[in-house]
Amino acid sequence: MKTHRLSGLFKLIIFILLVSLNCPAQTNISFAQKYKELIENKSNITDEARLSALFKLRWEYAMVESPEFATYVGYPGQDDRWTDSTPAAIERRNRELELPIKVIQSIDRSKLTPASQLNYDLVQRELDDSIEGIKFHSEYLAISQMGGPQQEIAQLLGVTAPHKTEQDYQHILTRLEGIPSVLSQCIILLQLGVDAGITQPRVTLRDIPKQVEAMCEPDPSKNPLLKAFKEIPTDIAPEKQLALRTKAASILTNQVIPAYAGLKKYLVETYIPKSRESIGLSALPDGKAWYNHNIKGTTTTSLTAEEIHAIGLKEVDRIHAEMATLIESTGFKGDFHAFNNFLRSNPANYYTNADELLSAYRDVTKRIDPELIKVFGRLPRLTYGVVAVPKYSEQSQTSAYYEPGSLDAGRAGFYYVNTYDLRMHPKWEMETLTLHESVPGHHFQLSLALEMDEQPQFRKYQEYTAFVEGWGLYSESLGKELGLYKDPYHQYGKLSYEIFRAVRLVLDTGIHSMGWTRQQALDYFKANACNDEHDIIVEVDRYIVWPGQALAYKIGQLKFKELREFAKSELGEKFDERAFHDNLLANGALPLDIVDKHLREWIAGQTKK
Repeated sequence: MKTHRLSGLFKLIIFILLVSLNCPAQTNISFAQKYKELIENKSNITDEARLSALFKLRWEYAMVESPEFATYVGYPGQDDRWTDSTPAAIERRNRELELPIKVIQSIDRSKLTPASQLNYDLVQRELDDSIEGIKFHSEYLAISQMGGPQQEIAQLLGVTAPHKTEQDYQHILTRLEGIPSVLSQCIILLQLGVDAGITQPRVTLRDIPKQVEAMCEPDPSKNPLLKAFKEIPTDIAPEKQLALRTKAASILTNQVIPAYAGLKKYLVETYIPKSRESIGLSALPDGKAWYNHNIKGTTTTSLTAEEIHAIGLKEVDRIHAEMATLIESTGFKGDFHAFNNFLRSNPANYYTNADELLSAYRDVTKRIDPELIKVFGRLPRLTYGVVAVPKYSEQSQTSAYYEPGSLDAGRAGFYYVNTYDLRMHPKWEMETLTLHESVPGHHFQLSLALEMDEQPQFRKYQEYTAFVEGWGLYSESLGKELGLYKDPYHQYGKLSYEIFRAVRLVLDTGIHSMGWTRQQALDYFKANACNDEHDIIVEVDRYIVWPGQALAYKIGQLKFKELREFAKSELGEKFDERAFHDNLLANGALPLDIVDKHLREWIAGQTKK
């Protein structure tokens, strides 16, 4: 999944608030007053009711403060606005984190129901984590090859934003007019980072000017920012369609393209030359504490960088042993590297054009879909599709990622496949990648979370990386039960992806805690994984700009495997795989310690039946 993992009550919301887009500042006196009233009405309203009111207020606050996220979830009334990411607004929001904390502190947890106690704990935990993270100034890292206004604006306007009615298109036009302000505020944040010595590593910035340049395409029919205007519904009158397209083209030519050209100029002439040579987060001010903060947030554990590094080394050795056994079973005479070369050098293992590749991925998903009921009792309602990664970002993106849909917005989820280099997609890896990114991986888990009607809104969108990505990796192990992995080569593909995630534990901690160079990371990757050259470079640079994010996959998967084995040993013949999976996913994404407690309590209850 294409994930953004910064601290906050709503992880994706906080990411947008701190590092993305902006608009003129708004006053939040009304919100402050509402928080105050929740505290002052302590004697008149039960703690249960005040907690519920707090959740609703926080959600409304998030929708107003982050209109992009409001569009994403289908919340009405915000589709023509950008988030205010001026330094003053960011400072104000940081101060305002104290408001819900005061409400939380005024509530007697013992008077809440068990379900509300869990929500209470989650909110308190996330608010504390957000406050702890303020000092690290993540907002200064407002752009990377993986994301920023050179990618996310086009995604929002062309895919996420509704474009069904004339009013929808008027909202998009208003947002187009706001792009120059968006980009100018991005430059301000980047320059503050330069002044503070907090920048992205220079080596990872090489493709960003080209990404920005893609937004400067002068032909309105080809510019990704105007994608929605190629899809105007036919029930909008032809003369109005023409007027909308004409207005959009004018804004693009006279306002948007010059603004993106200005961003590119700043990046090329100022930011990139002044960006840092180092690659580890520990090289930044207070960087060691920053990395430890990221580890705690992404893994939801107390593991240290050294402990995670050791887990990674152990997992690499274990998986290599399994690979050696599998290679021997095929009759191949040679070692791990020779077998990889044998597979990768055979043209028959690759598709020859992008359309064939996408069609093959769609075929895999459709073979999985009817098998899901065998291992799950509950299936999600939301649909999903398989599409290509946009051209403007494909060169710097990973092999694939998932973008969640929304029931409220009426938007399907999408499994994005990178068709930039067809050799990134050998046939023997396609089943594993699909299990992770679509079903029963990200689409399955995230869509089920949206259906938790009894939970407050924030729970439906809460994304603890260790849970979300741990589940994606765990899902890869279900291939045989879902009718896949029928030959040793596809089984090898599963192991190749698992060792890829084990390597991440070693590389991420090596880079950000142990002083590894980029070349050391590249060399270790090449020596121990099966990825091709381009994929290795993209992945290492991803770990460099997302410190700690890559740790979550293996840590989460290992916890889920541990709980499954515990359930099987405790329940014996009573073990029901469908019930186990349904209970694991029933409460959406949660910190791993809470998942462990919940599943062990469920298992204990099953033993008494």
